[in-house]
Amino acid sequence: MLRFLRWFALFLGVLVVLILWQHSQLAILALTRIDPVPETRAMMSEDRYAEAADNLAFFLDYDYVRNDPTALELNDDIAAIRGSLIYQAKKVTEGFLQGTSDETLGQVTGVVTDLLVIGDIRDLVVQGGYWVRGDSVDQVIVALSTIGLVATASQLASSFATVGSAGTAAPTVVGSSMVKSSITTLKQAHRFGHLPGWLSETLISSAKTVRQTGNIDAVVELMDNVRRLAAVRGGLELLSRTRGAESLSRLAQISETFGNATRTLFRLGGDTFVRSAQRAQHAEGVRLAATYGVEGLRQLDHVGPTRFVKYSARSAKILYRGDVVQRIARLLIKLPDGLLYGVLILTSFLWLPWRWMWRRMLTV
Repeated sequence: MLRFLRWFALFLGVLVVLILWQHSQLAILALTRIDPVPETRAMMSEDRYAEAADNLAFFLDYDYVRNDPTALELNDDIAAIRGSLIYQAKKVTEGFLQGTSDETLGQVTGVVTDLLVIGDIRDLVVQGGYWVRGDSVDQVIVALSTIGLVATASQLASSFATVGSAGTAAPTVVGSSMVKSSITTLKQAHRFGHLPGWLSETLISSAKTVRQTGNIDAVVELMDNVRRLAAVRGGLELLSRTRGAESLSRLAQISETFGNATRTLFRLGGDTFVRSAQRAQHAEGVRLAATYGVEGLRQLDHVGPTRFVKYSARSAKILYRGDVVQRIARLLIKLPDGLLYGVLILTSFLWLPWRWMWRRMLTV
């Protein structure tokens, strides 16, 4: 009986050593990759076809989705809807009349009306009408339109100065154009309800400074970060998640690295994605980890991008044969450390050469 107990304890001890040695590999093996089809269908049911297309396009970079007939069929359905003339006409009208849209066509229309000063004058006239009737005035729209008119005046003045100064005033023209473009984005964000409270307060305060000084220097840095974030699809939604100027700057920098996938990555990982993106100098590793959700990004932080990519590739080969191994891995990583080390101590105790030690002690 003792002999059986010793050999059984040795077996458990070896197993524990393997678990501790390959714990990171087991943790990644236990992860489940996200199936994008249900979420994509939910977006389609809410007429969020642009976001649905981005979400599915991100996952289609990976074989487990690219080889899924359901996902491919869904991708074709989305493309057919977005490519229809009725859908595109709807989005163009949406951008012209409302200045808002989730599609590029509608956004371009809204941008054109604002860049031609039509938007700023239109919005000030509308808000002025509210004021005359005694209705509530949207202070954010007034602030943005005010900054926009000052930027337009600065742009015109700089354009004439550029001609007379052989181009030395050109940077001011570029800065004014950037501010006007960012104002269009912020108006869209406000109308969509994506403008965070801290930014609304900052804009109202900054508009007073711009009006008093007659220049846009006070808002250039803020508007540049808005421009960088707006350059990716879903930038307005990302803007709504910021909590301050520093948060906006950080997310704008990340968006330049991950491009149009930033919105999908943020939806999958939230603040965990932001932290991982800042720490890991390996964009593909972050993208891969995000296909496992928040837990995947946490494991990325734990093991590093190089090992994560290697372990993930190894796990894909193992899981291709079935999910039994994955279930075992989930069970093993849930074993408490105290239990594992307790087994090692017990194994060591049973296999210590007690007779030899006693003889040595007696002879001494």
